[in-house]
Amino acid sequence: MKAEKQYIDIFTLYEETICRHSAEVLNTPRAKAFADFERIGFPTRKDEKFKYTDIARLFEPNYGLNLNRLDIPVNPYEVFKCDVPNMSTAQHFIVNDAFYNKASSAPSNNLPEGVIVGSLKESAKEKPQLIKQFYSQLASTADNAITAINTMFAQDGLFIYVPDNTFIEKPIQIINILRSDVDLMANRRILIVMGENAKAQLLLCDHAMDNVNFLATQVSEIYVGRGATLHLYELEETHTSSVRLANCYVRQEENSHVLLNGITLHNGTTRNTTQVTLGGAHAELGFYGMAIADKNQHVDNNTFIDHAAPECTSNELFKYVLDEHATGAFAGLVLVRPGAQHTNSQQTNRNLCATREAHMYTQPQLEIYADDVKCSHGATVGQLDENALFYMRTRGISKKEARLLMMFAFVNEVIDHIRMDALKDRLHLLVEKRFRGELNKCQGCAICK
Repeated sequence: MKAEKQYIDIFTLYEETICRHSAEVLNTPRAKAFADFERIGFPTRKDEKFKYTDIARLFEPNYGLNLNRLDIPVNPYEVFKCDVPNMSTAQHFIVNDAFYNKASSAPSNNLPEGVIVGSLKESAKEKPQLIKQFYSQLASTADNAITAINTMFAQDGLFIYVPDNTFIEKPIQIINILRSDVDLMANRRILIVMGENAKAQLLLCDHAMDNVNFLATQVSEIYVGRGATLHLYELEETHTSSVRLANCYVRQEENSHVLLNGITLHNGTTRNTTQVTLGGAHAELGFYGMAIADKNQHVDNNTFIDHAAPECTSNELFKYVLDEHATGAFAGLVLVRPGAQHTNSQQTNRNLCATREAHMYTQPQLEIYADDVKCSHGATVGQLDENALFYMRTRGISKKEARLLMMFAFVNEVIDHIRMDALKDRLHLLVEKRFRGELNKCQGCAICK
């Protein structure tokens, strides 16, 4: 209980400080989250869902927490330069776990009337009833320690609201920047509400500025209204001393369309948990993920797609390329509830281990309680095809280049599901550089240096 005790003690001592620097709506669920955390503690590896990621060990180091919300000495508009050609986005920043809302010389984002992209804390003060309706409703603290500890400590984050019948033409880009001179724990909260028939594209990028140990918890709650469309892309490019523990909860209503695409290009330890509920008829979900890991990096994705309504479609594809001593894990459950007739669901996990020292653990699962459905699932784990390598070498291609070409072709399918052409083209280049061992570096960006 060593890991749990330090956070129990911190919350007990500093609860008043935490609440004073946040908003009432965010403070309301803290007591229950604390009680739940005391009761359940961190999961052990005996828990099937956390068999391959030792959560308690990740929380044992003595991380600092910025509970007094001291200013972080960084201007993200000066240090971050995104050089994705032809991609015009409405850029916003989160520094550690606080929305950066200071004035800048950046051009106006000119979002449509009624759209909110801003601080969760400030939005909770200005529109408490709106935030109260959605905050901490999907993300239950009763059975998940990461969600509980995030709810205990989160003081700010991101709020995006798109009103009914509103189309945001320009993609919204959120850059999460980890910045600290000492080892730091950041607890980031994200709340996204899409009104009926609303449409938006969102790109979330994770970067780490400093070579210290970071632990970032992130809890996202996403509501997609009737007939709404949301494309959400997440790109992780941190470093080997970073830990990312992210829980994402999505609820889709009737005739909604959601595209989720998560890519881990560079990291230390990553554990992503995603739960999607298809709660209205004719809802559609495209869920794609990719991880590239080497050295001793670790990537663990746990997904749950809940078909709770009839006539819904989900298509899930995750691919991993593991090199050197990297480890990967994927566990995906698709549940078709009674009455969810005419469900169409496909789940695929394909994995490539480039060395014998790399390890991949995969567990695709289907639970079906309806009799008129079309569902499939499968997983493969393999190494590079020696015959294909030999064939390419007979055509004058070096062994190293042949390996790179095969790995690039393997992950290409996930990238091709991206609907933003400029981002797709940039990711093709970043993936190639990643396989070549080069820095994922944007020209002029102080973060990537």
